[in-house]
Amino acid sequence: MESLRELFKIGNGPSSSHTMGPKKAAELFLGRCPGAESYRVTLYGSLAATGRGHLTDQAILASMTPHAPTEIVWRPDIVPAFHPNGMLFEGLRGEEVIDSWTIYSIGGGALANETTRQEPPQSVYPLSTISEIKEWCYREGKTYWEYVNDCEGPEIWDYLDTVWTTMCETIRQGLNNDGVLPGGLKVARKAATYFVKSKSYSDSLSSRAKIYAYALATSEENASGGVVVTAPTCGSSGVVPAVLYHLATSRDFLRIRILRALATAGLFGNVAKTNSSISGAEVGCQGEVGVACAMAAAAACQLFGGTPSQIEYAAEMGLEHHLGLTCDPVCGLVQVPCIERNAIAAARALDANIYATLSDGAHLVSFDKVVEVMNETGHNLPSLYRETAEGGLAKRVERK
Repeated sequence: MESLRELFKIGNGPSSSHTMGPKKAAELFLGRCPGAESYRVTLYGSLAATGRGHLTDQAILASMTPHAPTEIVWRPDIVPAFHPNGMLFEGLRGEEVIDSWTIYSIGGGALANETTRQEPPQSVYPLSTISEIKEWCYREGKTYWEYVNDCEGPEIWDYLDTVWTTMCETIRQGLNNDGVLPGGLKVARKAATYFVKSKSYSDSLSSRAKIYAYALATSEENASGGVVVTAPTCGSSGVVPAVLYHLATSRDFLRIRILRALATAGLFGNVAKTNSSISGAEVGCQGEVGVACAMAAAAACQLFGGTPSQIEYAAEMGLEHHLGLTCDPVCGLVQVPCIERNAIAAARALDANIYATLSDGAHLVSFDKVVEVMNETGHNLPSLYRETAEGGLAKRVERK
């Protein structure tokens, strides 16, 4: 498995696969083909179907047009076999194509194609399933964050500290913003209102309202193109920060304990990414919000003193109860139903933590088995339910 640096990425929303990935690809192609008179970028599959709502064209044009005129070609009717998020970059001299490059945005801002598949990324973690890692934990008398430390080295903590600082800044920014989100759906920001209302409720309801507010704050910042951390994606970036921010501010956990919980969250997200996918275009929203819920549940369970088995159980529930979740964004925007899903998943992560902590950690279905089922379920979903905006809510809700 790759480093957690490849999972937790800091950048602008609204979509890691539709904005961060294409922007990175555009920059790489400019370095590869710097002398072109003009450029042409053909977007395929999900990138073409929902790219306008996800600002894919704007992300590419912002990088390329300062160097040469750039044309965007939309081909949602062509769905590449390698991955639904396909891009063809071409450098032109007059009408002559002097260089071309096909690349795919595979989720979380990562890029891949047939060539990179033959060149496996640098492996940081020798074990790539939670079952193996849990066995290591019990054998060594350690827990998940210590496995991260042993594999990544002490320098990972400075990176996670930066990640956590960014997560907190995004939440605070979101709580202080209001107005209507861009894109035409006229979705109003709700984070500030939810946070204010949380002050007037009793402890239990106040706690739940704050969880919602923190998740909404990050998701609304993401929807407006603000700075977020992929956890594991931009579209699901509100879940993990909401849970950890709530526990940090309400329980006074030391910063180092939050960072350790973040490492554990990243480890579970990394396993899901490695053995399945975190791309909504490939496996639906279960790979985004579902994995985020599992990550947050694992982090919370660790903070409350869970054993490796209890932590795995919490994560397993977080993902299992999102199996089959479709990705059908209205108008291709990361707003409806995405923002609400982040808030509900954050609360569900805490529920999974409580349920697992009350148990002895024994459970029938392992986290790894649920990841396998997520992969199978995602690939069996009809394409119109995998980030194409051609089915589900996307076809039944009209732009206001």
